[in-house]
Amino acid sequence: MKSIRTKLKLNNQQKTLMAQHAGYSRWCYNWGLSLWNAAYIDGYKPNPRKLREVFTNHTKPLYPWMKNLSSKVYQYAFINLGEAFKRFFQGLGKRPRFKKKGKSDSFTIDNCGKPIELNGWNHKLPFIGIVKTYEPIEATTKKITISRQAGDWYLSCSYEFTPTSTPKTTEVVGVDLGIKTLATLSTGEVFKSIKPYKKAQNRLAKLQQQLSRKVKHSSNWYKAVVKLAKQHRRVANIRKDALDKLTTYLAKNHGTVVIEV
Repeated sequence: MKSIRTKLKLNNQQKTLMAQHAGYSRWCYNWGLSLWNAAYIDGYKPNPRKLREVFTNHTKPLYPWMKNLSSKVYQYAFINLGEAFKRFFQGLGKRPRFKKKGKSDSFTIDNCGKPIELNGWNHKLPFIGIVKTYEPIEATTKKITISRQAGDWYLSCSYEFTPTSTPKTTEVVGVDLGIKTLATLSTGEVFKSIKPYKKAQNRLAKLQQQLSRKVKHSSNWYKAVVKLAKQHRRVANIRKDALDKLTTYLAKNHGTVVIEV
């Protein structure tokens, strides 16, 4: 399986639709968590299927606005809640908490068992309709997740692919990760440090200082929060891009990679 995540090119109407679905997912997750906690205290053993039955038969009819949004959203919200509790009981994560607006806004949909075809720049998504991406995608997947980060919306999914091998120029290579340089290989090749990354970090520090001077929850404070979030994303993307290029080069040209721990 291979996973991809790419930015969506949306108009204002589509952004509103995405926000409505993300809000729907958050509402259902919080509703399910509240009911789960109450049932657990009373001695019952809740699960996603039981939550879905109660919601579909008793709660959803009380909110007409839910008919205008994809029913897959609440189904996946309960599935995600069940997975969160499963990880908690296995000692692999913290107890699920209520979600807040503007933090980890996302939702998941599928095509009722049919595959979702992502071809080119324009993609037809179940219930959502046609959306555009900034880069072409070729993938067939069972479900997609749409999330918001720093004011922008992203599409992510996993799909099956056939890996291919490439001829190796060097069977074994050692990698020394440094401070002044990104990495030095035993073959003598040097990957220089990322200059744009350092500049982006300096910009990040300035924005953090500016945010600290704003009155909390004021309009200027919210604007500064968005700017800071976008810069955090930029710093992460620059670093990820450099590491992806390094790891791709190592994987394509070397059979075994040895890194000092």
